[in-house]
Order: sequence, then C-alpha cells, then structure tokens
Amino acid sequence: MTQDTRLWGARFRSGPDEALMTLSRGDASHFRLAPFDIVASQAHARELGRAGLLTNAERDAIVSTLDALRAGVAAGDLLPAPGDEDVHTFMERLLVERLGDVGAKLRAGRSRNDQAANNLKLYLRVEARRLVQELLALQQALIGQAEAHMTTIAPGFTHLQAAQPVLFAHQLLAHAQGFSRDISRLMDWDRRNARSPLGAAALAGSAIVTSPELSAAELGYDSPCENSIDAVGSRDHVAEFLFAAAMLGVNLSRLCEEVTLWSSYQFSWVRLDDSFSTGSSIMPQKKNPDIAELTRGRAARLIGAMNTMLIALKGLPLAYNRDLAEDKHTTFDAIDALHKILPAMAGMIRTMKVDAARVRHDAGKGFTLATEVADWLARQGVPFATAHEITGALVKYCEEQGKDLERLTADDLARVDPRLGEGVLAQLTLESAIEARSGYGGTATAQVSMQISRLRHVVHTQSVWAASYDGPMAKRS
Repeated sequence: MTQDTRLWGARFRSGPDEALMTLSRGDASHFRLAPFDIVASQAHARELGRAGLLTNAERDAIVSTLDALRAGVAAGDLLPAPGDEDVHTFMERLLVERLGDVGAKLRAGRSRNDQAANNLKLYLRVEARRLVQELLALQQALIGQAEAHMTTIAPGFTHLQAAQPVLFAHQLLAHAQGFSRDISRLMDWDRRNARSPLGAAALAGSAIVTSPELSAAELGYDSPCENSIDAVGSRDHVAEFLFAAAMLGVNLSRLCEEVTLWSSYQFSWVRLDDSFSTGSSIMPQKKNPDIAELTRGRAARLIGAMNTMLIALKGLPLAYNRDLAEDKHTTFDAIDALHKILPAMAGMIRTMKVDAARVRHDAGKGFTLATEVADWLARQGVPFATAHEITGALVKYCEEQGKDLERLTADDLARVDPRLGEGVLAQLTLESAIEARSGYGGTATAQVSMQISRLRHVVHTQSVWAASYDGPMAKRS
C-alpha cells in the first residue's frame, strides 16, 4: 500500500510489516460493502457542502464521480488492489485518483469507525428484505401444500410417538407459523435499528458534521443514533440480526428433520422431486434428501455465527475496537448461507408429492384416538383422572385382542368398563377427532381454513414491507 492511499500512519517512523497488513486487511468478501460506502460518502459530501468545507462545484464533482465509481464497481470493472486495506481505502484511492485534492477533502469530519458501522447497517437493512422475500417463497410453498391436503389426516406426534390425528395441512402450517415469526423478527429488528451512526466520527461526534439528521434521512434512516459512543462501539444490532438468522436456521432445520423422516422408506409419506434430490455413488437405488440434510448442517453455522459475535462483544470497552471487525465475517457467512438455503428449501417443498392414502393409513395407528374416549367419558360426568384410567385399560384390552380403537364393538366396551357406553363409538373415527378440535388454532377443517386465510393476509403484509424499502440502494436501483 502506498503512503498516498493509506488512511493512517503519518506519526509512524516506519511502514507496517506485511504480517500486520495481512491480518489487518479486510477479507475479499468485505468489498461487497462498496455500494453502501459510496452512497454514504455522497451523503457526507453534501454535509461537507453545508458545513462550507466543499464548494458546490467540489461537492457535485465528488457526488458525480462516486456515481461513476458505483457503476464501475457494479459492472466489475473496478476491483480492489492488493494494497487496499479495506473498502474505505479502496473508495478513497479511486476518488483521489480521479479528483486529486478535491477527493481527499471527503475524509474531513468522519472516521472509519462511523463509516464501518453505517455501511454494515445499510447492508443489513437491504439484506433483511431480500431474506424475507426468499422466505416468503417458502411460505407460499407451505401454504400451497396445506391447501392441497385439507382432507389428508395424519398422525400428530409428541416425543416422536403417535399422539393424536391432525390434518396434514395443520402440520405444515405449524412450520409456516414459525417462519412468520422469523419474518416479524427481521421487521422488528429493522424498526429498532433505523438509526444512523454517521456523524459519530471516531466516538465523540464531529465538529464538522453538525446536522447528522439530514444525512440520516437521505440514507433512509428514521434518525441519527442518540449517543455517538454507542453509535460506533455497539454491535448489538449485528448480534440481534444473527440471532434472527440463527432462529430461522433452527426452524428450517426442524422442518428438514420432518421431511427427512417423511421421505424415508419407513414413513413413505412424501416423495421428493428428482430435481431436488441426489443419489448415492455406490448404491444405485438411493434417493437422498440432501437439501434437508445440508440445511440442517448450515443451521449449525448460523448458530455459530451468533455465538462468535456475542463472544467477541462480551469483554469490549467502549467505544471502537478492531474486535468489532468480526461483525462482517459472521454476518456475511450467515447471509450467504441463507441465500443458498431458502430457494432450495422453497423448491423442495413446492415440488414434493404427498401420499395422502399412506399418511391416512398411519393416522390411526398407535391408538391416536384414545383421547377421544377419555374426553367422551369426561363429558358423561366421569372425573378425568378416572376417565384416563378407564381409557388406559381399554388400550390395554385392544393390544391384547389385536384390535384398533376404530374396530371396537359395544361388547368390547362392556368387557372393559360399564361406563363405556355405545355412544363413544361415534367418536372413534379420524374425522370425528379432527372436527372435535374446533377451537381457535385447532386442527378442525374450518379452523385450518381460517388459519390459511389469516396467514395469507400476514404474508401479503410482509411482502409489502419487503418491497417498500426506501433506503439509498432502493432509490438508485
């Protein structure tokens, strides 16, 4: 790196050792922040114009040159040089090469500390919306499958043991509800973090940038940060974003675990499309749910990214420390992983075929209708603790006789307990069990239908949010 393009070092008697620069130099992935550094620099140029440090002509020259640099970066014509320590050095080098001393004036009144915090925050606000749009495609796939299986009855599980019958649509929508909360977390994150760090400079604020609220508005923020030390020294917004990403990874992983089970030979509930499956290099018959398995694995990395950021933060004094550079490593890894996962997951769910007959065949296995017996007895005035004991005895009888609850007769009931009247037999069907759960959020057909309707409204609202960002990148796209 030449002395002209280094942003520091005037008080040093010797240049930096290469080992230092190798450690200090930003990873190649960090230069994805160049477009955000450019729009923030344009806002800063206008601020310097208001402060009288730039003439109107100088301000306009900087802004237009930065527009040209942005186009060159987007086209791949402008790339960092080996000596560019970070994205800020990269952009200043290009600007000075084109404008000389006028370009060098832009550094006044700001620091790499507030620049770095701002660039990543702008990037995250854009990426939050991109991730939501991709996650909404998975939501649409789940809703579509749910609508196709409103009459498919499946066994619901607790402890991975058959428990009670549910609509398969209800099971799918349970995952969709979790993803809906993942989206709402990102929306809430954005609302809470719509504050600009620009103007904080190194930590104390700037004697030159005295109207940071104007730059904040230009960059799509609601306001500047309240405290300049906090603006450059905090990264809880990064940790919070990574938690949202990690929680999304966990929810994706749970869906993947179920798909892996459902697509196994032992379950045979679903058949994954060939275009979203892989085979074995040695066993010709294999058809593997690799998307589900890879997603489960990537969830571990998402959790790791969150942990890394929290650990990096826990012992740091205010304000800025270079430890904070971990914010980019962790964030980029998490976001890149999700951009690969989400489209593949949406395709896998959208194209999978459900064997409704097989699912229904399994729905009554494991005495999943036993609760219907206990509930019927309770409605007849039998204390539920006693009803529980009677139902347990009935299940034991069925096991001894090799019968399912659906095949019991009035004589069978009388042999177990006289309180088991013939009226309970009408309750011992899968359809009856489903429709009995008619309360809000239950698995009854009408409730599941209303759940889909409400979820579609939420999806629409979230889609509008994801498409309506008025930040600096949206204005220039």
